[in-house]
Amino acid sequence: MTMAKKKNSVQKLIGFDAFTKNGIKTDRFEFVIFHVEPVNISVLPPEVIEAKIHDLTLVLGVIPELEIMALDSCECFDDNKIFLQKRLREERSEAVRKLLEADLKFLDEIQLGMSTAREFLFIYRFHREKEEQIFTLINRVSKAISDHGFMAKRLSKSELKRMIALYFGSSVTGDEIPDTDIQEVEDIV
Repeated sequence: MTMAKKKNSVQKLIGFDAFTKNGIKTDRFEFVIFHVEPVNISVLPPEVIEAKIHDLTLVLGVIPELEIMALDSCECFDDNKIFLQKRLREERSEAVRKLLEADLKFLDEIQLGMSTAREFLFIYRFHREKEEQIFTLINRVSKAISDHGFMAKRLSKSELKRMIALYFGSSVTGDEIPDTDIQEVEDIV
């Protein structure tokens, strides 16, 4: 049996249509995404942490459709560490073993230093609302977020592109991503 091959763009495969003035449009929704300034809870007293959790509960009570996303804003070294550990088990030369151990230690130190580098996002999905409804809802969501003590701002197009790159693991350096998908991906049908 032969398989037909069909070429699709990555954009089409993930359902991405376009950037809009409000956010991102997919084949089913339009998303408005707010970046939330993180709070270092490790230095806060328990009562302040409880108050923050209560504030988040209130925001979600006022806007139950609001979604929360947390993603790493830095590179993950797990694959590199696994590779180095495997090499370390197989390596016979003591000099090379010392270098591999030093590399592992270095990656651990970098990863520890970046462990608090997280991005927090509030996401609101629009289904088929009209433009004036979207504008009103964006203002309502933004007000609810700020009224409950969260510093958040809507992501610009370049910030959205950076967030997408982080999510899909294609850019951890914040490099600018082109607006169009120029490479095609083979999808076996």
